[in-house]
Amino acid sequence: MNGSHRPHDDPVPVVIVGAGPVGVTAATLLGQYGVECLVLDRWDGVYHQPRAVHLDDEIYRILVRLGIGEQFAAVTRPTSGLQLLDRNHRVFAVFDRRSTHGRHGHPQANLFDQPELEHLLRTNLKDQTTVSLRGNVEVTDVAQDGQGRVLVDFTDRLTGEQESVLATYVLGCDGANSVVRTAIGSTMEDLEFEQRWLVIDVASPVELEQWEGVHQVCDPDRAATYMRIGDTRYRWEFRLLDGETAADFESIETLQPLIRPWIEGISCDQLELVRVAEYTFRAQLADRWRDRNLFLLGDAAHLTPPFIGQGLCAGVRDSMNLSWKIAGVLSGDLPPSVLDTYEVERKPHARAMIRLAKLIGVSMTQGGRAGDLLRKALAPRLHWIPTLRDRLLDGETPPLSRSALVEGRGPRKSLNGRLCPNALLTDEIRYDDATRGGFVLVTGVPPSPEQRAMLAVRGTQVLEAKPGSPLHSWLADGKAAAALVRPDFTVMRAGRDVAQLCAATPSFQVA
Repeated sequence: MNGSHRPHDDPVPVVIVGAGPVGVTAATLLGQYGVECLVLDRWDGVYHQPRAVHLDDEIYRILVRLGIGEQFAAVTRPTSGLQLLDRNHRVFAVFDRRSTHGRHGHPQANLFDQPELEHLLRTNLKDQTTVSLRGNVEVTDVAQDGQGRVLVDFTDRLTGEQESVLATYVLGCDGANSVVRTAIGSTMEDLEFEQRWLVIDVASPVELEQWEGVHQVCDPDRAATYMRIGDTRYRWEFRLLDGETAADFESIETLQPLIRPWIEGISCDQLELVRVAEYTFRAQLADRWRDRNLFLLGDAAHLTPPFIGQGLCAGVRDSMNLSWKIAGVLSGDLPPSVLDTYEVERKPHARAMIRLAKLIGVSMTQGGRAGDLLRKALAPRLHWIPTLRDRLLDGETPPLSRSALVEGRGPRKSLNGRLCPNALLTDEIRYDDATRGGFVLVTGVPPSPEQRAMLAVRGTQVLEAKPGSPLHSWLADGKAAAALVRPDFTVMRAGRDVAQLCAATPSFQVA
């Protein structure tokens, strides 16, 4: 793709601004549906600094859909759970994971080095023949012409040449300082959380001999988090005191007082400081995620405090939610009105996760001495309440809100808006292995030949849930005979009337 694209040319169906994990995920998914798209990024290659370090089993499942499941397994490290420590590093509660795999067939909490993940994503993107990636460019302006086209202006950072490209849709995956958000005229709603933290990444061939989970130091004066993110990589995060900056901690020697509890007996020359940076953790949500053919995804739309490790996850969910809808609209299978469901579904979900992260952060890091006493009294007892313990470690995210593509919730255990589990169909084959990326009717009642023919014409796959199978049990728990599952694994509609579900299936063809 080059600067020959001018306003008089046919538009590129999708231009994606930003080639981080969110942008490349969207590009890969669109490429899998055969959609032509151009990704523009200010960096020539993978941004070298580690940032996000955690993703859950829902996102792992999406990585498998992208085609990098096995490669990611080689660079990730499942975590054992969470332990809470007081200011003197005495453990007062441990929430360990009893199972290595959850309902989606993958470890429920996974630690990794973001540059390694981004390298896998970019390498894999090369398999998508309809996707082009252009690096070393700075997007300067995004403007809609009122006729369903968007003009994207950008500057080549090496030559200084100014160029333009026309697009039908533009996805703003360009981070907290989003140019696309400015073009939309959207502002960030402050959800009233702001803390300054020091983030430290260290490499060492030496075993630190620490518990293989996340350590959370619940100290209102110096809250801290420690986790091992790779065979030789470690991450610490410390809340900064007033007057402190990252410049005060630019060597292992100056960091030693902070990390000493984890490195007893290890000399400084055995520890390599990969990065030290100051971050301001915020809770914010864009008031508008869309203006006609412009969309916001990832940090451009929401900023989540890191206490439940859901920042990157939220952005990847945005990509998964929106990509198939755009593909369906571009192919003519779906009406343009389905794009209205993106913000309707994703914004409440993101708000719920931000509020949960904020609650966890405040409960672990604030409250002074009274907070310390309350944590010590309550936390050990929470461990012995099975339903609450499971909820803390389960990680299942809330169901999506009602929309044109999600029927209302109905009964308390309704499956509507929830994710269909990646359940085992045989000893080796799971739901995701047997489906093709389109709509799927999961049913415990065999459809009639006429219903099967109608579903086939609409591109919907039928997956029969045999009695006694995990999917059959899932349907029964949801008081349903069948469920219509969207391409993003979300249940559009579930119920006992299979004929009604068949009739409600949209047309959506997968090549």
